[in-house]
Amino acid sequence: MGELNFDELPLPALFEQALKIHTMASNSTVDKEMLKKGVEAMQKCEDMVNKLGLFSANETKEDIATTNIKYILVPFYLAELTEKIEHSNKAQVLKVSQEKLKGFISSCEVMELVPDEELDIRAKERKDTPAARRDKKVARFKRQRAAESKLQEIKERKERRGRSTKAATLSTPVEAGEEDVLDDDEEEEREAWVTTISLALCKAFDLLDMLNKEEEMLSAVKKKQLQYIKPAQPITCATFAQDVVEGRAKVSEAHEHKHQPYLFGPASLVGGRLTSDRERMAAQVFQPGHRLPTMSIEEAGLKEMEIMNNWQEMNAKLFEEANTSWHKERRKPGPPEEDEDDDAAQDKARAWDDWKDDNPRGAGNKKLTPCG
Repeated sequence: MGELNFDELPLPALFEQALKIHTMASNSTVDKEMLKKGVEAMQKCEDMVNKLGLFSANETKEDIATTNIKYILVPFYLAELTEKIEHSNKAQVLKVSQEKLKGFISSCEVMELVPDEELDIRAKERKDTPAARRDKKVARFKRQRAAESKLQEIKERKERRGRSTKAATLSTPVEAGEEDVLDDDEEEEREAWVTTISLALCKAFDLLDMLNKEEEMLSAVKKKQLQYIKPAQPITCATFAQDVVEGRAKVSEAHEHKHQPYLFGPASLVGGRLTSDRERMAAQVFQPGHRLPTMSIEEAGLKEMEIMNNWQEMNAKLFEEANTSWHKERRKPGPPEEDEDDDAAQDKARAWDDWKDDNPRGAGNKKLTPCG
């Protein structure tokens, strides 16, 4: 298939070229360039159908012309081609395919092309039980086989009619009844496209379920990758670390450093829930002779670390204050204060000395005077 300019092709020719690429992609493996061309052609078909306004919201399948009914399949073919594209962002590709499939199914519902059986299954989809899923798959598989058989029958009937018409034309020209033949061909073409739409609906429902499951798997893988990328919190509890090493706990599990004191006593009291004060007191009777620790070694270490950090912060503040200018300034000593009472003290001392000179020791004692 050579280089094609899709902008210059009319809608019927463009749809035919896009349908050929879709058939090749469904039956065999095509290269990436061909797949991209198919997606581009189908997107161009979809744009042209929307611009021409071939379908209306209040139309049913009986109101649509036979030449236009095949264009209902454009979103379905576009979804299938888009789903096959290899892209780094697979989630975005799945999202686009899901939107196209949902649009195709909604259009078929409006045009009354969805079988009543499928509508009943979708109404009961809330009861998602294994039996309901099995019945849904069996019903869709039966409709798909019936549609494929009908399309094969229409194809064989058309080939037989073509051979008969060719033989009759070669023998004798048939002028009467040619309009009836054209009417039969138009009805046959319409029946074939309606059957193709029914087959596409079965595939669309299955493909949509598969894309939804694939999207869930991608989301789960992405969440798991984020968990591995996110660094785990450091383990500060020796007991919890031992549990992680031996496989009893996971690193991602939250662990609070709370260790309840042990209760000794009968198993009926220790193992059960102590709902009353009487039971708790009975359980506490059988206590060891030594005092039980109020915290674990890990908690004590964390507490000491917190005290040390606070002490270091306080020392750092004191060091900063000691290096400030106002703290370095010393109070200068003032001049010595003169003793105002020095003169008075000296006068008093001199007067006392004079008095002692005038009054020697024992001068006033009458007992020391000689008896006259």
